Amino acid sequence: MGTAGLDVVSRHQRRQRPGPRSPLARPLRPWSLLSGALLLLPRPALAAPASEAQMDLYTRFAAVNVCIARAAGVEFDRAVGIAGETIAQMIQQQHGSMIAQVSGSALGAEELRRGSINSAVIAAAGLCPQAVPAAVMERVQAALRQAGPAGTPPGGGARP
Repeated sequence: MGTAGLDVVSRHQRRQRPGPRSPLARPLRPWSLLSGALLLLPRPALAAPASEAQMDLYTRFAAVNVCIARAAGVEFDRAVGIAGETIAQMIQQQHGSMIAQVSGSALGAEELRRGSINSAVIAAAGLCPQAVPAAVMERVQAALRQAGPAGTPPGGGARP
């Protein structure tokens, strides 16, 4: 058949009218990108402080992330650091760095980070103790014993 067959197809395709264009086929407009980027900016600190229920939810998410990361071979400090940073960022962006249980005013970034990492460690110790190094597990258990019955780890862990 040679190239004649290809030439016929291309002439046929040229005669066809293009159908309706998909919204995805349209060129991007600068203002559509800008409006999308504005949605990703942190919200003003008009939101209420993070409630106990919200903190419990964020901590559970962090613990699950630690457990999954550890199962995938990620070292403990790195897994906990990422999970803790996630909690800290959520509190900063959604709650103006305020936690109802802790203070009526905004917490500093480093204070949020340390507390979030501690919460992630305690919750992971309750959710997947096999993923927590023995030395860390001992410190968590000692801290929970010192805290008493109210020291239930967030994230649904059992009391020691």
